[in-house]
Amino acid sequence: MTNKFNPKKLHHSKWTAVKPVNKEKHFLVSKVTFDEEGDVESCVIEAVISNNAYSIDWTELKDPNKWSQGWQY
Repeated sequence: MTNKFNPKKLHHSKWTAVKPVNKEKHFLVSKVTFDEEGDVESCVIEAVISNNAYSIDWTELKDPNKWSQGWQY
C-alpha cells in the first residue's frame, strides 16, 4: 500500500520519517515546483526542529516504509 495524496497539495504538507536520521523526524514540504504540464519538478522538505532543508524525489513520500503523512509520535 502506498501513501496517497494529490501532488498539487504537497506544499506545506506534514510528514514523519519512519526511520529518523540525525534525530530529524518531522518535516514540512517547504517548496514544490511544477513544469508546464503540471507535473512536480522538484520538492524540498524542511526539518521542523533543525530547519535543515533537503531536496528529495517527491515520489519517495508515497513509500509508507519511509514516510507517514502528518506528524506521528
